[in-house]
Amino acid sequence: MRFGISTFVTDKGIAPAALGVAVEERGFDSLFVTEHSHIPASRDTPFPGGGELPQVYYRTFDPIVTLTAAAVVTERIRLGTGIALIPQRDPILLAKEMASLDQVSDGRAVLGIGAGWNREEMRDHGTDPRTRFALMRERVLAMKELWARELAEFHGEYVDFPPAYCWPKPAHPIPVLVGGWGPGTFDRIIEYGDGWFPFGASPPALVPAVAELRERAGRRVPVVVHAAPPEPKAVADLTEAGVDEITFNLRSAPRDETLRQLDRMAGLLG
Repeated sequence: MRFGISTFVTDKGIAPAALGVAVEERGFDSLFVTEHSHIPASRDTPFPGGGELPQVYYRTFDPIVTLTAAAVVTERIRLGTGIALIPQRDPILLAKEMASLDQVSDGRAVLGIGAGWNREEMRDHGTDPRTRFALMRERVLAMKELWARELAEFHGEYVDFPPAYCWPKPAHPIPVLVGGWGPGTFDRIIEYGDGWFPFGASPPALVPAVAELRERAGRRVPVVVHAAPPEPKAVADLTEAGVDEITFNLRSAPRDETLRQLDRMAGLLG
């Protein structure tokens, strides 16, 4: 079993470089950071967690910048988006950014993806919420073409570009972890994902879900659990489910409190 950290990195909390060092020093295997480009003031879309939207959602750093800062002061931990909101990002630019991060980190970049829940946020990026999953599919497939081919092209309904050069290429193949747990999630993983990135709030429910996914895929699909509660029972339940990695939910806080949280979580590492 591998263990990592999932967190919001903000201007009110620990700095990205210090966080990366602290995570690696305590023996964790990965660091995943969130993304929200902005939060529209209208707030018409209900927060999936219920109640008021927490302040950390308003203050997130850009994930690629955050992970790059962590990359240059670490040597071992994998550095992932948790999650990148693909319907809000240009696929050519994101392909270049992720490949650059992979080169800077010597092959440690991981792309955790999702289609997003905040409809006002995605509309500000010109995305129709009704077609965000189809858009995400084409953007991921287009990025994989740009990473894999010297001369890449893509022709779809939402993404269309003629033959083009795009460097750098990743140092190693960048794994794409597909987030979500709704209708169509497993189809997306099987078609264009390299693993599943489910939210870790209900560990017992993952036992049959992991088995179903792997049976449908006909292969052992890697499963990385996102933002699991840092509790012994959650570790036991997720281990039983056969997941490959558990990332613990780290509350965004200033440096000293963050280090205390990480020390407590490090006690759960097997």
